[in-house]
Amino acid sequence: MKRPGTETETVDPEGASALKTSSTHVSHGTGRGPTEASLSGLPVHLTYQDTDKNAELPGAYPYTRGIHETMYRGRLWTMRQFAGFGTAHDTNRRFRYLLREGQTGLSVAFDMPTLMGIDADHPLAEGEVGREGVAISTLEDMEALFSEIPLDKVSTSMTINGPAPVLWALYLVMAERRGIPWTALRGTLQTDILKEYIAQKEWIYPPLPSMRIITDMFAFGTENVPHFNPISVSGYHIREAGSTAVQELAFTLADGFAYVEAGIERGLDVDAFAPKISFFFNSHIDFFDEIAKFRAARRIWAKRMKERYGARDERSLKLRFHTQTAGSSLTAQQPENNIIRTALEALAAVMGGTQSLHTNSMDEVLALPTEKAVTIALRTQQIIAYESGAARTADPLGGSYFVEALTDEMESRATAYLDEIDSLGGVLPCIESGYFQKEIANAAYHYQKETDERRRLLVGVNAFADEEAPDIETLRIDPATEEDQRERVASYKARRDSSDVTQALEAIRGAARTGANLMPAIVDAVRHEATVGEICQAMKDVFGGYREKPVF
Repeated sequence: MKRPGTETETVDPEGASALKTSSTHVSHGTGRGPTEASLSGLPVHLTYQDTDKNAELPGAYPYTRGIHETMYRGRLWTMRQFAGFGTAHDTNRRFRYLLREGQTGLSVAFDMPTLMGIDADHPLAEGEVGREGVAISTLEDMEALFSEIPLDKVSTSMTINGPAPVLWALYLVMAERRGIPWTALRGTLQTDILKEYIAQKEWIYPPLPSMRIITDMFAFGTENVPHFNPISVSGYHIREAGSTAVQELAFTLADGFAYVEAGIERGLDVDAFAPKISFFFNSHIDFFDEIAKFRAARRIWAKRMKERYGARDERSLKLRFHTQTAGSSLTAQQPENNIIRTALEALAAVMGGTQSLHTNSMDEVLALPTEKAVTIALRTQQIIAYESGAARTADPLGGSYFVEALTDEMESRATAYLDEIDSLGGVLPCIESGYFQKEIANAAYHYQKETDERRRLLVGVNAFADEEAPDIETLRIDPATEEDQRERVASYKARRDSSDVTQALEAIRGAARTGANLMPAIVDAVRHEATVGEICQAMKDVFGGYREKPVF
């Protein structure tokens, strides 16, 4: 596709459009930079600003208006649909389908056993294998998951936390076996264990050793896998647990700053690892609230990184983030309405300057998405990108009295939370005391109360409802999937050299005890065909488990 007012079009390695604009146009009024044409033929400038003020521009500190001067004129956001179900072979077929349909990055959803660091043949995995995501226990599973996918051309995001170093090692060894250098790999691991204690509740080890693992990953990635982000600090799950937009913003940034402090305490140069920290936000249904949240997030991050942590590299100051539309905003009643909700939430993410986006499918409140539903979700992004005009100018709502006031208020309230967290001793003491959990629970209670009392209207739920149950096709996971996966894991374990595995697992325990970086030992264990569950258990043997303090 060639847009009016552009010279050429190229395609970046992820498949996203990289547009080179002509610089021969003359700016008029408050517009700056080269122009494109609207559907009516009106000129649309790259950026707009108040000419009576020394107004901030996109790409300039503190990046309220976006981290790139050209924003989507230079390159569209990565369209990264979250997918995973059944076996690695099942999900690989869905990945290849989505890439054919125009998705530009992969995002892996793992099943509950994988998320908890246990293999498919573990007794606790019964009934959960392949149900909420893809089942990955072995290197062979990882190889099947990415079969026929060019790892050096497509970036991969993995939503994995406690077992993140193990899944990363599987990915690295898989690439190694295919002759792809680690320096060619691009992608992101979630790894954000603090938000697990706060909201999602999928952890393996206590907080302190979990933080140690993350700093090991920082150090290893900086030296060996320079284009792979070892952590994506996630507000998404905080919001899905019931927080407000302000709480999501504040608690997510607090976690991000805690990781920065951990890296500095480890002795790492802040500018060596901070550019590899990315973020993951929720885009909820209040359109302008969400845009203000994204703008405020960039501003707060840039200021604190510069003023408190002494970052000098502009890459350390630029908050980069992925966005997912809000699963908790979707309704089982009248599920087709969810297409409209998702479109509005996706547009807010684009208006707010996201670098990557997942759009939820209309049927996700009922089951994992069908192929038809996920295609509609992907088309939603493509229509916003290529038809709506939202990508023509950077920060299109910048300068709006309303949006600017909301951004300032969002920053003020989030900063007040950050100051309170500092006064309570920081993130870890707040987790241990239940501070975050109480704040989110109270917010969720008030939201539900407003809905129950019809002070907050949800179309199809407490307003404009109907009596008919939804008649919509849903995805079913074959019960035989679990038994098939168990047999594959058993066969894998039977064929390998068990003495090599034993030695490799003991090396992991040794590294855990001595404080050596765990990543080389984990990678070596994967090369010797240890499984996800075995490697996680080896670390648990040293670090122990964790039980949350009840909050009432």
